[in-house]
Amino acid sequence: MKKNLISIIILALLIVNIVLTAVMMLSVTGASKKTAALVDNIATALNLELTAQTDSGEREVVPIENTATYSISEKMTIPLKDSVDEEGNRTSHFCMASISFSINMKNDGYKKFSEDLSPQEERIKDMINTVFAQYTLEEAKGNEETLKAEILEGVQKIYDSDFIFDVGFGSILYQ
Repeated sequence: MKKNLISIIILALLIVNIVLTAVMMLSVTGASKKTAALVDNIATALNLELTAQTDSGEREVVPIENTATYSISEKMTIPLKDSVDEEGNRTSHFCMASISFSINMKNDGYKKFSEDLSPQEERIKDMINTVFAQYTLEEAKGNEETLKAEILEGVQKIYDSDFIFDVGFGSILYQ
């Protein structure tokens, strides 16, 4: 009789153990799915593969080992379009920015223009000033991606090549 009672207690504990294990697995599975989604989002944000736009309008992947960076030699102080308030008063604003370009080293244009973009730096600065001068302070703050796209387009026209595939603002301050 004692052996049957012990067997029943062991069986009951085994069933309780299985139920508790199932509950624990279900609760851990939900949390692990959320953790996996978070890790995926972080991995996407930290993706070190940069993209370049091809002639067909598609974006090609440029591995980081084939990417060089060229920075304008000094921070640029760029005048913005004057703002006009409700009373008709004009206010001048400026932008101070460090600008850099991502370059595809495997592109033919990179081989043609070598690693040194400094001979055209004054033309590039002039083009950047022209792009920023079209925007007021509020417009510039709200359209940084548009500014980058216009600057990229202008630089690609200067070199008549798409070996420069991205523009970055290292630091940008508005006043």
